[in-house]
Amino acid sequence: MESVKVLAVDDQEFNLDLIELAFMEISEVKITRAVNGQEGLNVLEADPVYHVVLLDLAMPVMDGFETLSRLKSHPLWSQIPVIVVTANAEEKHRALRSGASDFLSKPIDVEELKLRTLNYAKIKEYQDNLADMNHLLEEKVQLRTAELRDALAFAKKTEYEISARLGKASEYRDLETGMHIKRMSHYSAKLAQLYGLDPEEVELVLYASPLHDIGKVGIPDNILLKPGRFSPAEFEIMKLHSAIGAKMLETDGNYPVIDAGRIIALQHHEKIDGTGYPNGLKGDEIHIHARIVSVADVFDALSSERVYKKAFSIEKTIEIMKEGSGTHFEPQLIDLLVRNLDAFLEIKEAFPDEEEVPSIMNLINQLQ
Repeated sequence: MESVKVLAVDDQEFNLDLIELAFMEISEVKITRAVNGQEGLNVLEADPVYHVVLLDLAMPVMDGFETLSRLKSHPLWSQIPVIVVTANAEEKHRALRSGASDFLSKPIDVEELKLRTLNYAKIKEYQDNLADMNHLLEEKVQLRTAELRDALAFAKKTEYEISARLGKASEYRDLETGMHIKRMSHYSAKLAQLYGLDPEEVELVLYASPLHDIGKVGIPDNILLKPGRFSPAEFEIMKLHSAIGAKMLETDGNYPVIDAGRIIALQHHEKIDGTGYPNGLKGDEIHIHARIVSVADVFDALSSERVYKKAFSIEKTIEIMKEGSGTHFEPQLIDLLVRNLDAFLEIKEAFPDEEEVPSIMNLINQLQ
């Protein structure tokens, strides 16, 4: 112990002199004197770092009980051991109940005073060291927590970027536009929000929905890029893109966006009445993410121009969507789309087709 700071509070100069004499041969102990409780508190206000307080009870201005109460209610002083010095047995019991660490009876036994003070000073030093260690550990935990939070945020950002790149890969393979991917993902997120999904799940839908058609990379060009209607055989091949996409996105379950994208890719062509593909799921058998993306995907496909068709008007698009309510689409989602149509039109305006990334057909035409 390098230095022990002791605050002695007593209105009798003789008692203060006696305390100083007790530690005269111990150079590490520094005694500070105060003649009443208020003066003692003033000392602590100027310097709260003391190892022990030796406190008399019967004093003018502020007695020992009031001083003890102030000490134990103060955030910086409450852990300082207080040894009460008294000749009254009843007072010592009251002081102990009020938070005093120990007591000494008057007249003072100098050796006992010295030993008890030094023992409590060691205890205070251990407590301070433990508090410092706990504080250091808390700082390290906070640092590691921040590092982990940053790592998780980076992992999430990376997964979002992978999802976006995979979605972009699918758009280069067919006749869809780049803006279609952006519009339908934002349509999907808006529907998810209106449906009452929590913010994290809404974000998941936003970033997973671009993966809905990733399986089209496995469809032959002569079918995928065909401008007219498919023959029955061609349509059966085209339908395989759902299963192909799900297979491409299989993971060990540790990638939320990719896992959600796998479900969406597999189920976004299922229909509420069970007539969809690939598995003929119906109603709640279809994951809510896929039900949402189905509505968003068709809404954008109908209301947007393609190289093989003109865009339907919003009125005609909504009419067709309503006709599919309860058979193709979940009625609640169609109702949310219709009642909040302005919000979806804002999204449509935010991502116009003229800002699209060139499709593969446009690139081919430019090279010819």
